[in-house]
Amino acid sequence: MSKDFTSVLQQAIDTLVAEQKTPSVALIKSRLSEPVPMPLIISALQRWKKSGTVPKVELVEKEKDAQQRIAELEAQVKALTARIEALEQRQ
Repeated sequence: MSKDFTSVLQQAIDTLVAEQKTPSVALIKSRLSEPVPMPLIISALQRWKKSGTVPKVELVEKEKDAQQRIAELEAQVKALTARIEALEQRQ
């Protein structure tokens, strides 16, 4: 799964340019409407300085391995079992 930050970064840079300010990492970060990882801000700024446009910027989440997925599912089963037991005790 991935999340696209291109439009958020483009909007922040456009705002700064409209205010006649030179975009920097700190200024872009202060204009963002949602949190964006710092390496993505830096990458977008570097590419914008070279080409004048913001490239497509996505954060791709790493898929979990089988052990992580099993551990999460076991934790969910344990929590759900506890809730079921609590509901059964109410009756």
